[in-house]
Amino acid sequence: MDPHTKASLSTPLARDGGKPAHTTSTAERGSFCLAVCSCGWTGPARRSRDLARRDATRHPAG
Repeated sequence: MDPHTKASLSTPLARDGGKPAHTTSTAERGSFCLAVCSCGWTGPARRSRDLARRDATRHPAG
């Protein structure tokens, strides 16, 4: 399996007025993966990319 080396963007959510809200992605830091957002938020470092992606999708809702 090839390692993930680039962040993957998720679809931005639209707020009232049609402006894009938070744009989340995942980033690799050594053997860890974490969710990051355009607002400056970062999720906890995870060894599981799936959990980091889940953190990213839950961020705008929280």
